[in-house]
Amino acid sequence: MYVTEAETSYCIDLQTIPNPEIGKILVSGTTGYIGGRLVKELMMRGYEIRILVRSDSPDHSMRWPGAEIFVGDALNYENMHNALKGVKVAYYLIHSLLGGTKNLEEIETKAALNFRRAAEENGVERIIYLGGLGDKLCDLSTHLTSRYKVAEELGKGKVPVTILRAAIIIGSGSASFEILENLVKNAPVMLLPGWANTYCQPIGIRDVIKYLVGVLELEATTGKTYDIGGRTTHTYAEMIKLFSRLLGKKKVYINVFISDYKFFGYIASLLTPVPAPVVMALFEGMKNEVICINKDITKVLNFEPLGYSEAIILAQDIELQDQIGTRWSDAYPPTHDLELKLSELKKPKFISTYSHKSKKTATSLFKTICTVGSMEGWFKNNWMWRLRGAIDKILMGVGTSRGRRSNRMLRINDVIGFWRVENLQDNKRLLLRAEMKLPGKAWLEFNISSQDEDTQISVTAYFQPKGLAGYLYWYFFVPFHAIIFKDLIKDIEIRS
Repeated sequence: MYVTEAETSYCIDLQTIPNPEIGKILVSGTTGYIGGRLVKELMMRGYEIRILVRSDSPDHSMRWPGAEIFVGDALNYENMHNALKGVKVAYYLIHSLLGGTKNLEEIETKAALNFRRAAEENGVERIIYLGGLGDKLCDLSTHLTSRYKVAEELGKGKVPVTILRAAIIIGSGSASFEILENLVKNAPVMLLPGWANTYCQPIGIRDVIKYLVGVLELEATTGKTYDIGGRTTHTYAEMIKLFSRLLGKKKVYINVFISDYKFFGYIASLLTPVPAPVVMALFEGMKNEVICINKDITKVLNFEPLGYSEAIILAQDIELQDQIGTRWSDAYPPTHDLELKLSELKKPKFISTYSHKSKKTATSLFKTICTVGSMEGWFKNNWMWRLRGAIDKILMGVGTSRGRRSNRMLRINDVIGFWRVENLQDNKRLLLRAEMKLPGKAWLEFNISSQDEDTQISVTAYFQPKGLAGYLYWYFFVPFHAIIFKDLIKDIEIRS
């Protein structure tokens, strides 16, 4: 069930003039949180866009009709050379943070090197890069260090690079916003380590997109570096307290001497949708002050950015309207788009199917199916799903708390808790691929078909075990399938 995003522009008050005559623009990192929104904005302003993705999906042409789609990996130089042919301006929004900090610098530097060399050989005229704030003379976190290394690598070539440096980004669907929001909602007591008093200048996603578009449309920004931030500066402790007041949440704040970011990141991951590796990487960066020192951007793009509280209110408003366009989970786990697909298996080792005939229409049944895992969970036996999700979270997996981008709408590659939409055919089929920690590969499929005068709805579980542990896992959970799936089918019919 694909629904286009609301056609609203972030750049209505941007005073620069669109210039489609620039030529073809490549946007990398398109399936990420920022890239997806940037492509939409550029296309609304009339630009010819090529998007770079690691694997193809019918969702891409549906989300960005008219954009040229190129499938390639930044770690493969030949891919980048072909991707940048005929391109005049390239946005570098590739980021590996969602994969954790292990080998982060090495991976990101190699990707930037391939991109820079390919841009030079293809005669690309400009590269625009979104990096991170922070004083490079300080002991930077692994995440911020890698951001600096990428900027340095891109800048070594002949193609001029415009660098925008930002702190945490606040917007509906951003990892930072969802961490803050869920800590405020779910933690009655807030432990504040020393680094909670570090200053940060958060920026709203709307302003990030404005700056990315604005520097494209102002040739004077070519080859320059700019710090970008919101209107207000706060400590992380102040950010939590402000958010709590906006939600009307009373909390107890306790200053503690423990400062291990891994400990706090792990605990925070149990209370938020964002998995532990990502939270840990973001928390490590809180030891570094990230505020705008270079304010030259205000001289060339004269608009007033949002303050922190305003960005929070706007993000919550989009959430309440169920209109989130892109979300951090679109790109997590980072290799999800390269995972084995059910269609690539000749036949899974284990298959378990449960069916039910209904007098309801296929349209009505499918509409209900597409709401599983939303505000009401999985309708019945929610405790079983939550228990499995909690175990996965403890093991540093994605867990069911990852939630959904939208409570009403689904598109291919959306997440539903610890599942991801692998295939979607309106009123016929919804195929979900498991992303929880498993001794094997698993899928869950909903099918709707006509049976004489009735409509048949079926749920099928597929499992491809890995080793003895996989076989034991399947046989342990098979008895629960009969309970969960039979109840699930009946409840789908009742709610349709």
